[in-house]
Amino acid sequence: MIVEMIFSGFLFLFILVLNLAMGALGYSMEKDDYDSDAELQKINKNPRKFKAGIGLALIEHGCVIVLTIMLFIAFSPYNLILGIVLLIFRIGEGLIQFYNEKNYWGHLNIARQYSSTISDEKTSLSNLARSIFKTKDSRFKFAMICWSIGTFAFSIVLVTSGVVPEIGWLGIIASILVGFSTGIKLAKPNFKDFTAIGGLSAILFEIIIGGWLLLSSII
Repeated sequence: MIVEMIFSGFLFLFILVLNLAMGALGYSMEKDDYDSDAELQKINKNPRKFKAGIGLALIEHGCVIVLTIMLFIAFSPYNLILGIVLLIFRIGEGLIQFYNEKNYWGHLNIARQYSSTISDEKTSLSNLARSIFKTKDSRFKFAMICWSIGTFAFSIVLVTSGVVPEIGWLGIIASILVGFSTGIKLAKPNFKDFTAIGGLSAILFEIIIGGWLLLSSII
């Protein structure tokens, strides 16, 4: 169990680092003000950067699945049912994200065509790119609902088992905020009130639980 906890702690933190690196490369999981014309020009100007962003994203999605399996092994003895809920929804999150990249990769070909076509065709290609990103954005929101349910189950285990109830309560709050705000954004795309709060609370939870799993197992 110690090995699984150490590896889980490392993966929690590594996934956050990967997300920062993906953002630095211009990779977007969601964006309210997506400008397809500007994005296509950016991709065509530096396609390697776009490919690197997707490459890191694929690693991140794989890490989410491996992390989930490690958490299940380490914590399912405390509550098997909640462990299965964690396993189903967080692996579901990773698989949705994997599937999302297939169409998003198509932006490379669209960007190439966009750079060498006339204005009418540019409009059509821009609309296609926007449609692909909107689909990606919607699927990402469903992935975040999976994150919310899986994290909620995991956090309840942390609280009820008495392992680290304080961190568990933070996870419960973060998962509720993320699930609530994401659900409303699916119904009302312009809704932003709780999105930032939910995102920040989720990041804080994952930093703290990642650090605790890593250090408590070593010290």
